[in-house]
Amino acid sequence: TPYMSRRGFLAAGGLAVTAGMTLNRPVFGANDRLSIGVIGTGDRAGSLMADIAKLRDSHNAAITAVCDVWRINRESAAARVERWFENKPFATSRFQEVLARDDIDAVVIATPDFGHTPIMIEALKAGKDVYVEKPMALDLDNANTALALAREKERVVQVGTQRRSEGRWKAAHNFIAEGNLGHVSRISASNCFNHPRWARDFSDCKQEDVDWEAYLFNRPMVDFDPKLLRRWHLYKMCTNGISGLWMVHLIDAANIVMGATYPDSAVAHGGLYVWKDGREHNDVFHALIDFPEGFLFDWSMSLTNAAGSRYNIHGRYGTMNLDALTYSGEGGEQGKAIEAGKLTPEPDQNHMANWLECIRSRQRPNADIEFGFQHSVATIMAAEALHTGQRQRYDRENRRIYAG
Repeated sequence: TPYMSRRGFLAAGGLAVTAGMTLNRPVFGANDRLSIGVIGTGDRAGSLMADIAKLRDSHNAAITAVCDVWRINRESAAARVERWFENKPFATSRFQEVLARDDIDAVVIATPDFGHTPIMIEALKAGKDVYVEKPMALDLDNANTALALAREKERVVQVGTQRRSEGRWKAAHNFIAEGNLGHVSRISASNCFNHPRWARDFSDCKQEDVDWEAYLFNRPMVDFDPKLLRRWHLYKMCTNGISGLWMVHLIDAANIVMGATYPDSAVAHGGLYVWKDGREHNDVFHALIDFPEGFLFDWSMSLTNAAGSRYNIHGRYGTMNLDALTYSGEGGEQGKAIEAGKLTPEPDQNHMANWLECIRSRQRPNADIEFGFQHSVATIMAAEALHTGQRQRYDRENRRIYAG
């Protein structure tokens, strides 16, 4: 049924699913320092490393190993770590060397997208707890393997979908669960930019400084091309495109606010209209995702015009604007439209701190791997719909995606 009880709605939204769930492994003592390896030390990893550094004393954690295939990134990261933690970290271009170390308790995986799940699988096999950047997976088979391993090995996996730790989405979930908007049938969201945020300089990326074999560890061994490393976002061998790069956050937010898990079907369209810079992915994208809970999620992205960003939730009695944290009777049924008001967000949590705390307590974190699996299903479906021109469906029982 597309309609759910309030209790079912709250549970399905993930606000109650992880609470109190404990992984049956020995906990770390307060005096036991958490030793963390960082795999992939580019721009995104720099922010994550700084987050850990800020928590060094309060959470008794330290980065003790860094891995990057590009010497420039690796040496820069090692220097920062040595400054922050007053110890020189182990440094390598091969992630396997980090995972083989007994003195590493957990790893942060912030590589280009194609490395996320394969490296996570190896980390789980090695008994490490994991923080993995989004999208969690580009391939459903890998996602299934990782989820099974995380549960079998009783590992703490936090996915980098940080909206799971932001209070506005929880507040919206509760507001909707209380029936204030009536039945929500549509979420309409968009992210729009009009500048080449992907255009990283690659003039200093030289072949002699890159462990190219390590970079393409699970990809065809093509000739060295610095753009594949510095502007990997543009290429199909590195990512599934806008769906995985961006929609992942917004579809995950829809799951939070609506208490949803997996879509029924997805269609997508798009094109390359402006940025003729050698990219293989679109610069304009639009996806429609149908959920069995009884709503349609529509999301678009434009890299060609900055107007139109939004996150609006449309219910029978009114509309919520989550960018502005407002709700009103706009579009609501006559006589039942809600009065306008301001949504009060719940307190935000520190996403990295939540992971570190869960490593010690063995509880499942805010963005547990199960939620990463859910967003992976949706983003893989949308990407496949775009690339094939066919509607994609999800079979929950057998955990497979198929055209139909």
